[in-house]
Amino acid sequence: MADQCEVVITGTGVVSPLGIGHRPFWQALLAGRSGVRELTSVDPTGWTVPIGAAILDFQAKEFVTPRKSLKVMCREIQTGFAAAHLAMCDARLAPGAYDPDRTGVLFGADMLYCELPDMGDAFGAACSDGTVTLDRWGQTGMHHLYPLWLLMYLPNMIASHLTIAHDARGPSNTITSGDASSLLALIEACRVIERGLADVMLVGGAGTRLNPNQLLRRNGRNVSRSIADPPSACRPFDAQRDGMVNGEGAGALVLESRGHAESRGASLVGRVLGGGRAFEGALSSGDFPLRASQSGTGIRRSIAAALADARLRPDAIGHVSACGVGTIEDDAREARAIRDELGDVPVTAYKSYFGNLGAGSGAVELAATLLALRDGIVPPNRNFRQADPACPIAVVKGEPIRTERSAAMVLSQSVVGQCAAVIVGLP
Repeated sequence: MADQCEVVITGTGVVSPLGIGHRPFWQALLAGRSGVRELTSVDPTGWTVPIGAAILDFQAKEFVTPRKSLKVMCREIQTGFAAAHLAMCDARLAPGAYDPDRTGVLFGADMLYCELPDMGDAFGAACSDGTVTLDRWGQTGMHHLYPLWLLMYLPNMIASHLTIAHDARGPSNTITSGDASSLLALIEACRVIERGLADVMLVGGAGTRLNPNQLLRRNGRNVSRSIADPPSACRPFDAQRDGMVNGEGAGALVLESRGHAESRGASLVGRVLGGGRAFEGALSSGDFPLRASQSGTGIRRSIAAALADARLRPDAIGHVSACGVGTIEDDAREARAIRDELGDVPVTAYKSYFGNLGAGSGAVELAATLLALRDGIVPPNRNFRQADPACPIAVVKGEPIRTERSAAMVLSQSVVGQCAAVIVGLP
């Protein structure tokens, strides 16, 4: 990006299991608090593990206007909208402070699963002798659905609500690439600004892995069974790790061209120095229909592409925020890629604090990385106690470390192999 339009970050918004807003979120990280706890929103008896990282004390009506929009907003749309609202406030971008025609939205989203009560009456009407039949579903079941039901669960509706709320008439798009979605959205938003198509882009992602329908579909695949002490369940890169922890959350950032930000006297949070994308290649396996191969070539190529885009050497990276989901194979694959491309760089994994937030993970973890650069402090990888020879990286453990480097890398990967790497730096 060195010879192109420089992209800066002027606002961040976080809705997470550790807190709402980047200040309480960062304070919780520095204090070493965990957002993983016993689940109270669902009864997991007999079909899933009873722990997760849920957002507490979230009231969507505090952020969503007009209030009637809540009728067509599922959980992810609400949290994504709230994170974006916080980011715009942080950037001090109120109506009139930007040209709507030069402002766009690019958001990452997962598949959005409906809530069980939304389908109860419809399934009941379609039942015959305890079995739902397609004939009865078409004849009677669908008539019991809320008329605007579909609008609550389309992945692009997060971006749609945001473009309406902020009168953003520029480029708008949605990326649905699993856990890599929000970093991929950020990279594409940078390209939009670099191509001169927008001055401001509102970017981010929102996701949940705690929806009962989603829990049923995944059936506990790759989830940690270490439920005796929920805060210690997610152990990325640790020798005793046994799976991920499901969570929910949303993150958003305001990107601007440096010229636009400076013209309005904006405070800069950071710079986007480079981004890289690649695909790992997917394999069929018994525990998941499609699963990324374990070679790590996609992660390595995304790291190399980000470095090339930023025109930086590997030793310019002060620390890495790894995807670090906590599964045995995925962590080993990522660790090898980091070691091969970046050497002995300090690595932390924020999912050890709040689990896997799905499409929201990358944006939330990037917000944490910006805060780490700002304060020169990298929080440790929570729950890391025993090194694994299969993960040959320099994990930040025990206590936070000081960092004086001005650049850091954030990594995300999806279960089927989409890989993204973003390098951010101090203003």
